[in-house]
Amino acid sequence: MASTCAQLCLRGTGPLYSKTVSSTWQYYTRVQQRIKVTRAPTKVISGSSIRGNHTTATTLTRLRWKQQICFYSDSAAKYLTTEAKEGTNTQELSRTNVGAHKTLLSTRDAALTTENNHISLDLDPVAQPSALEEISDEEAISISVPSAIPPVSTTLRDYVDKSETLSKLVQLGVNLWKLEQRPNVGSMLLRLNFNTDVAPRLLFLKDIGVEDSRFGYIISHNPFILTESLENLQARVNYLKSKNFSSETVASMVSRAPYLLNFSVKRLDNRLGFYQQQLNLSANNTRNIVARLPRLLCGSLEPVKENLKVCEIELGFKRNEIQHIVLAVPKLLTANKRKLTEIFDFIHNTMKVPHHLITKFPQVLNSKHLRLRERHLFLEYLGKAQYDPTLPNYITLDRLVSLPDETFCTELALATLEDFYLFQKTL
Repeated sequence: MASTCAQLCLRGTGPLYSKTVSSTWQYYTRVQQRIKVTRAPTKVISGSSIRGNHTTATTLTRLRWKQQICFYSDSAAKYLTTEAKEGTNTQELSRTNVGAHKTLLSTRDAALTTENNHISLDLDPVAQPSALEEISDEEAISISVPSAIPPVSTTLRDYVDKSETLSKLVQLGVNLWKLEQRPNVGSMLLRLNFNTDVAPRLLFLKDIGVEDSRFGYIISHNPFILTESLENLQARVNYLKSKNFSSETVASMVSRAPYLLNFSVKRLDNRLGFYQQQLNLSANNTRNIVARLPRLLCGSLEPVKENLKVCEIELGFKRNEIQHIVLAVPKLLTANKRKLTEIFDFIHNTMKVPHHLITKFPQVLNSKHLRLRERHLFLEYLGKAQYDPTLPNYITLDRLVSLPDETFCTELALATLEDFYLFQKTL
């Protein structure tokens, strides 16, 4: 400590600086003398008492030295601060005082750190509650268990119990296992608030006439309706009503085509115009086929265009015949191309049914190929496969594919149901 103060004296230049350092040194000398006076005399203890009191004496000595160092450091710091205020405000003097202050503080901190490392306080251990200790009902209720929501998961099942939105969607009948397989849908549902996002859309669907039992089906197929603004949804419903669709028809269309209200008014108008022009239909007939198959307004137009070309070019139907077929069975516009050509080939080339009879009973094109094949072959085996209306024992195509097996056997084949089942095993 004396060497540090000596170095500070040697660095000083100027009379004011020398005066400040000299006064510091004098104060240091007075503090040292006071330390000598206040230091307690050391008693000489010999014999067995040395071993018993050695630790106590050492601890007391260290505590006294610690008090003296703290007193010296605090006193020196206050003295330097007072001297700095009374002295000049020059930059050189401020730097010297700050340096001396930092040196004294660092010396005190070093002494305290060393003393703390040697002295260990004998503290009582903190009492830890036992797991077997009984607690009151009030304490049990006050215990808060943190929610264990996984940050990442591959299934929405881990979040159903923690999310009000997901739990209520399950109650509505929404198939979450279908939605979680679609990209980004699961995270979108977790971000929704049931009261502010889901409930207003459900109330809107109910107001336009959709039954509560259809909510689960609609959201399971189109969860994005929960993110559509209510203004857009209302605008699309108003457009359909402006095209003379009744309120009951609009509700039925929305229930069977969940994506219907996700499309803009412009797109809905373009779709209606497409079917009216391509099929040369009136406005009433266009509304008829769209009301019966509302997904025509939602799906892609490419399959529809392809089926129209197949019916005209490959199957050989005339445009007016295609129009009649579509009005009777709108589903043929979106039917599978391979299935459509396969059934037509069997009816026209195997059963020898002409185009005009197929046009008269277009439901046969929407039947199952296996069902049609088994019944025709059974009638042919019995010698009753007669589809010409000008000949006796005429069998219409619609009855051939629409009657149940028992009625088909008793009224058309004039055979028993067991005979028909035995014949099926031979195929």
